[in-house]
Amino acid sequence: MSVDKIKKVDDFLKEAGVFFLATVDGDQPKCRPMGLHLVIDGQLYFGVGDFKEVYKQLCKNPKTEIVAAKGNDWLRIYGKAIFEKDDTIANSVLNASPFLREIYNEQTGYKLAIFHLEEATAEFRSLMDVVETYQF
Repeated sequence: MSVDKIKKVDDFLKEAGVFFLATVDGDQPKCRPMGLHLVIDGQLYFGVGDFKEVYKQLCKNPKTEIVAAKGNDWLRIYGKAIFEKDDTIANSVLNASPFLREIYNEQTGYKLAIFHLEEATAEFRSLMDVVETYQF
């Protein structure tokens, strides 16, 4: 996806503030509010705690959907979650965020797991229609 399109997705997520990530737990859908996302080198990343059920669910079934809304406009992103093996991005996020460092550190034993989406689609939507669609 082009830099302009990633920026549009990133800007929408920032303006929405909170977005929702959906997973599957067995045969039960699960949805939770999130806010952590970032763009590095044209790639959109998200973060979750590796001790949380959301992480375990994404490892078992990486298909996911993210939804954010602003008034009557909303964004749907769906694809396959791929967790980063290198901790470089997670460490950068933690170094920039004292609040997150209080949660994810050696004392707590909690680790921030960073993922991006592959085979993904972003849909900008109105109440009735898909306005724009991007593949990445």
